[in-house]
Amino acid sequence: MTDLTDPRAIAQAIFSAHADRFGQTTDGPSAAPNSGDAVYVGARQACSTLGFIDVDAECLAGAWQAQTRRIGHFDPRAWPDQPADFGMRDFPPTARADAFPTCPERLGLYAVLPDAAWVGRMARAGVPTVQLRFKSDDAQAIAAEIAAAVAAVQNTTALLFINDHWRTAIGAGAYGIHLGQEDLDALSPDELEALRASGLRLGVSTHGYAEMVRADAVSPSYIAMGAVYPTTLKQMATAPQGVARLAAYARLMRGYPQVGIGGVDAERLPDVLATGVGSVAVVRALVAAPDPEAAAAHLLSLMAHPKGPESHAII
Repeated sequence: MTDLTDPRAIAQAIFSAHADRFGQTTDGPSAAPNSGDAVYVGARQACSTLGFIDVDAECLAGAWQAQTRRIGHFDPRAWPDQPADFGMRDFPPTARADAFPTCPERLGLYAVLPDAAWVGRMARAGVPTVQLRFKSDDAQAIAAEIAAAVAAVQNTTALLFINDHWRTAIGAGAYGIHLGQEDLDALSPDELEALRASGLRLGVSTHGYAEMVRADAVSPSYIAMGAVYPTTLKQMATAPQGVARLAAYARLMRGYPQVGIGGVDAERLPDVLATGVGSVAVVRALVAAPDPEAAAAHLLSLMAHPKGPESHAII
C-alpha cells in the first residue's frame, strides 16, 4: 500500500501504473519535495515525469488530490477523468444556462481549408464539416472570402465554421466559429456574450488539460484536441499529444462533441477514432492529395467503417 505521507512513493506509484501508456521523459520520478499535500506533490512530479508540461502537471495534480478526497483513498491506477475533480461545472455542458448552441455530437470528417474555393469543393465532395481558415490582414478580403464560403456550402449538407473572424462570420450567416485559446482569452465579457447571443456555434482549440479546463469555462459547442501527431502547418507550443493522451482527454470531456486534430491522415485516422472522439480534422490529407475528392471519399469510408485498436481505455 502506498504511503500517503510520502510524495516520493506516490509519484513512483502513479509513474509505474501509467508509464507504459503515456511514456516518460526520465528514468523515473526524481525526488519530490516534502512540503505541501503529499498526493498533490507526488502527482505533480509523476505527471511531469510522464511528459506533461508544467501547467498540465499542476492541473492533474489538483485532480489527483480532489479524486483521492472524493473516493476516500489513493488509487494510482485511476487516472483522473471526472470533470468535478478538475474544478469544472456540472456536466453535460448543454444543460448550463450559458452554453453555446449545440452542434452534432459527431461532426464526422472535419476539413480545415484555406479558402472558399476549397470549402465549396470539399462540401460538394460530401465532407460533413468544413472550416475556413483564411489568413489575411485585409479586412475586405476576409469579408469577401467568408461571404464566398457561406455561399459555397449552400445546397450542400456541410456545416461551415469560420476560423477567428467571429464578427464577420455573424454578419455572413455562418454556422459556427472556431477560436484558439489566445483568441478566446482576448474576448471581453461583453464580446463573449455577443458571440453567444448570435446563435453561432463555438469550437475551441485545446492542447492539454489546463486549456480544456479554460475552454470548458465558456461552455462551447465542441472541443478540439491536439495536435495528436507532429504537424508542419503550425508552430505548436506543446509536443504532439499522441493517442493515449487523446483518449484520456476524450474521457474527461465526454460531455462535449470532440474533434481530434493534428497530423492525421488515412493511416492514422482509425487510431484517432478509437480514442472515442467523434470527429477527426484533416488539412494536408485533403489539400495536398493528388485527387482531393478521392481522398475525401476514402477518409469518409474510414470514418464510417474504422479499423484499428478496439480501444484506448483508461485503466
